[in-house]
Amino acid sequence: MMMFDYDNVPVLETTGGKLKGYFYKGEYIFKGVPYAYAERFQMPGKITWEGVKDVTSYGFVCPLMAQDTPNAELMVPHRYWPQDEHCQNLNIWTKTLDSGKKLPVIVWLHGGGYFAGSSIEQVAYDGYNMCMEGDAVVVSVNHRLNILGYLDLSPFGEKYKNSGNAGHADLVAALQWVHDNIALFGGDPDNVTIFGQSGGGMKVADLMQIADADGLFHRALIMSGVSNASLMPSCTGDGRAIVEALLKELGLMENQVEKLETIPYYQLVNAYTKVSPAIAMEGGYIGGGPLVNEYYRGNPLDYGFREHAFEIPLMVGSVFGEFAFMPTAYDKNQLTEEQIREIVGAVYGEHTDEMIQIFKETYPDKNAADLIWVDRVMRQPSKAIARLHAKGEKAGSYLYEFTLEFPIHHNKIAWHCSDIPFFFHNTELVEVCQIPEVRERLERQMFEAFMSFARTGRPQSSDLPVWESVTQQKEPTMIFDRECQLRFNFDDKLYKKIDSILPPFNLMEMMASGQAAIQH
Repeated sequence: MMMFDYDNVPVLETTGGKLKGYFYKGEYIFKGVPYAYAERFQMPGKITWEGVKDVTSYGFVCPLMAQDTPNAELMVPHRYWPQDEHCQNLNIWTKTLDSGKKLPVIVWLHGGGYFAGSSIEQVAYDGYNMCMEGDAVVVSVNHRLNILGYLDLSPFGEKYKNSGNAGHADLVAALQWVHDNIALFGGDPDNVTIFGQSGGGMKVADLMQIADADGLFHRALIMSGVSNASLMPSCTGDGRAIVEALLKELGLMENQVEKLETIPYYQLVNAYTKVSPAIAMEGGYIGGGPLVNEYYRGNPLDYGFREHAFEIPLMVGSVFGEFAFMPTAYDKNQLTEEQIREIVGAVYGEHTDEMIQIFKETYPDKNAADLIWVDRVMRQPSKAIARLHAKGEKAGSYLYEFTLEFPIHHNKIAWHCSDIPFFFHNTELVEVCQIPEVRERLERQMFEAFMSFARTGRPQSSDLPVWESVTQQKEPTMIFDRECQLRFNFDDKLYKKIDSILPPFNLMEMMASGQAAIQH
């Protein structure tokens, strides 16, 4: 098999113009493909170009409001890339350019909330292995974020209509481009799966709530990305107050609102950062996420699913420790029972013994010291959205939890993003995933289940138990670990007890309490 070719790769005629990618190790790869164009705060429009566009370099990523600071790179290795507002581009990996192949299409929506991240931010986002091992066409998407993608200026003119959802409109435009062009890359426009993690998972749920996206995707996987009001309240109202405050801070009059389109990005960011906290404290709209309106129905947990969403098979899951990034000051495997009680007691006080007992019933193979890291961010909302989706009784609703321990910080429990390399078939790219006799098997199980879901709407693997759908009567969860198993309503009692003891979940308080327990 030819390892690399550029000169003999055919030029493709897309709806925007001609493209030329390259061939490497059995795949055709196209990087930085433009799918739309937009001026600041305006809806994306179609993009066209003359001549042949070379798409062999990743495109610009959306500017970030604050500079990235590399940290925890062993746990979540990153890539950093040049930024520009005109970041509406996507990347494609495919084995064939035969338009008759009709391979399943899998579209990745990156994490980073609604304010950060990119299509290539994490090393594990690379689409080569998923394409090669899954016999699928893989696409990853960049779009506008933060104040560029989610700041409502609609009270100030028709040209800004729906600007509070510009970032999501970019995603719809990307999916429309995929629908119109992916057959050229061997893909089936009638079998498109969208998946995303963290903020990317939220975007998946959001797209299920946007009528303009109907028919552009057919299956959905939400990874550690179901938010509720305790994590990220829905954006409602309009942008009049925040935009007026911005104008005032920048020394502009209301009739000069168009100047916000051309003010240097970081000057705009600095003004926004200065004026937005006071408005937020009063409960006002400051953007930062999609705006609930006639275009976007809103978070399903707050507003219910649109009827069409019930027709889309859904996989949803989370990891054991989500935001348990911090190293512990101890080796949990060397602790005495009394030391474990002391660590747990810093959080649960008089309820410590009962909590340890319930935890052991829920996770019989885990160390009770990990009780303080049990996720209160994503697991319960994930269960809730699966139950809500199952009420439609039109398509499967499949729950998972990733509970693997890793060979770092004395068998650290799975953290936010730690399942991504397994779903992408990219564990070989992430050093901390190298667990002898575990990595390859678990990666195969998770990857096969996801590829089965992308092809058929049902996650299955010959190496897994039969994965049953959530119903109104039962809540099966596939546990991804050294030994995978399907368990039913296994953590209901644990969460009921936690919620009866601890105050309503707050992310910052959880991080603080976890740190206190470590220092204790």
